[in-house]
Amino acid sequence: MKLYQLLLGCKPAGRNIEQHDVFFGVGNSLKDLIPEILNFWPEANGKIHIDAWREVTHVEGFHVQVAERSLASQPVAMFFLNLGGYKADEFSELHYQMLLIGKDKAEVTGRAKDSAFFKHTGFEGAPSHIDDKYGVDVDDIFEIDDVLPAGFKDQFSILISRSEGQVEDEIHLGYLPLQKL
Repeated sequence: MKLYQLLLGCKPAGRNIEQHDVFFGVGNSLKDLIPEILNFWPEANGKIHIDAWREVTHVEGFHVQVAERSLASQPVAMFFLNLGGYKADEFSELHYQMLLIGKDKAEVTGRAKDSAFFKHTGFEGAPSHIDDKYGVDVDDIFEIDDVLPAGFKDQFSILISRSEGQVEDEIHLGYLPLQKL
């Protein structure tokens, strides 16, 4: 089984522009994820496409695997962060998603604030941010185990181990309707 990260897109009824959300799922292929994707975003009425995806296997010098559910604890966890920022005179909020490995949210938040995106997308009156959930200026931050759909969480665990000679995950970009999977 594989852990996937997907950037989903759709234009729900009553919206003026395409909306996006990030989905994490476990399966042997992208096609295996279709039922959970549809459950994840019911307002889309099945009109969802994938704008980007990756099989998550390596993050920050760690190897990531999916295994049958285990209650054993690990010294580190994987976190998903959604950074937000602005550029002067651009009518938009820019976003950058990161996966980071660390012992807790405070540790990975500090490292996210050292990223080039965080440092270069903001200015006085419109600072870069990562939402304010945890006493810092942070947009969204979630432990991966917390954002997996319930069926996946009940059945699988994400195993994280140090890795030598890390190969970066391939990121696939482009419009991919679910019907084409």
